[in-house]
Amino acid sequence: MKTLYRASGIGAALLLSMLTSVAAQQPVQWKRSTPADQSLAAAPINDLIARIRAGNFGNVDRLVIVRNGDLVVSETFERDYGAISRGRKSAIGCGVDACANASDVHAFNYLHPDWHPYIKGRRVHTLQSVTKSVTSAVIGAAIQQQKIRNVQTPLLSFFDQYDLTRVDARLRKATLADLLTMRTGIEWHESDRPLDDTNTTIQLERSADWIRFTLSQPMDAEPGAKWVYNSGGSQLMSEVIRRATGMHADAYAERFLFGPLGIRDYYWKKTPTGHPDTEGGLYLEAEDLARIGQLFLNDGVWNGQRVLPAGWARESTARHVQHITPNGPGYGYQWWRYDRRGTEMWAGNGFGGQFLLVMPQHRIVAVVNSWNVFGAPTQGILGPLIDTLITATGAGG
Repeated sequence: MKTLYRASGIGAALLLSMLTSVAAQQPVQWKRSTPADQSLAAAPINDLIARIRAGNFGNVDRLVIVRNGDLVVSETFERDYGAISRGRKSAIGCGVDACANASDVHAFNYLHPDWHPYIKGRRVHTLQSVTKSVTSAVIGAAIQQQKIRNVQTPLLSFFDQYDLTRVDARLRKATLADLLTMRTGIEWHESDRPLDDTNTTIQLERSADWIRFTLSQPMDAEPGAKWVYNSGGSQLMSEVIRRATGMHADAYAERFLFGPLGIRDYYWKKTPTGHPDTEGGLYLEAEDLARIGQLFLNDGVWNGQRVLPAGWARESTARHVQHITPNGPGYGYQWWRYDRRGTEMWAGNGFGGQFLLVMPQHRIVAVVNSWNVFGAPTQGILGPLIDTLITATGAGG
């Protein structure tokens, strides 16, 4: 049965409200263009795409390039992860026909195609540690909404609902900035260990309470004194957001970050305590992830709406850690700095080949999704991607 609304009074207002609501739920599309129309040389980009198709960089799934706010490349490379994962088993999971029990197929099984790299047949792709960069942006949104005063707020002030009696006294000096820059002083063995039981992040993901697990770790430095890659610290951001806003990070992001950007579809894995996995659990479609990069290019403004504080993009991508190793990249608030050939590079970087790359001087955002986790060695795509983009602009010598 059809219901008829008269175009007057309450009926007209209700109809307008319904139409506005429907319109708000429609996917927001990028304006499409070409590399040439945005003053990018097509040849180096086409060469990179050809090398991806030839398998030079392993299992690359998506490549997206945006310049000047226009989508100039959006390529999908179809992979049969059922076949790729078949019979494979390692410390991080089991693939098709390799799991001993149905219970082995779960959200933290990184080899099974039910969960990775796409979730249950959807087109949202695992971001792994690019999740950290996005969650840092959610903290920026909470500062914009005046739920968090600033990054100098004492870290443990967000954890007053936890038993902190056994926490190392040095951690009480840590600030939110120390957390964001991975300099809390908490001892953590992730990048210096194989993916086995000795790896602290493997232990974290097998624990019943990721936040309590992280807070229970010993300290090996004063806050601010030492950079150590620490996914447990990134997980603490989930409680920072919950305590500050009264909402879990996924719900808060949906309202104050994804919503304004027109991101309608996402998946965010949960930990055993119901917190979103803010160290690696977010899934987004590549064109939607590019919106996060474009927001940073726009100093936190999207379609005239301020989403992040003025200056937050620059502050959070600055080299707060100049070099994580003598010749290594810099680090900001859960963002990497891969500057090359005189060009600034802000980046989110995730396990398996996930990259969100922002080149502010050239108004470029690029996204790569891959899933190189099956043990076969492959050439990394980050360096070739950076070189391709710089060459395409005609900059960098």
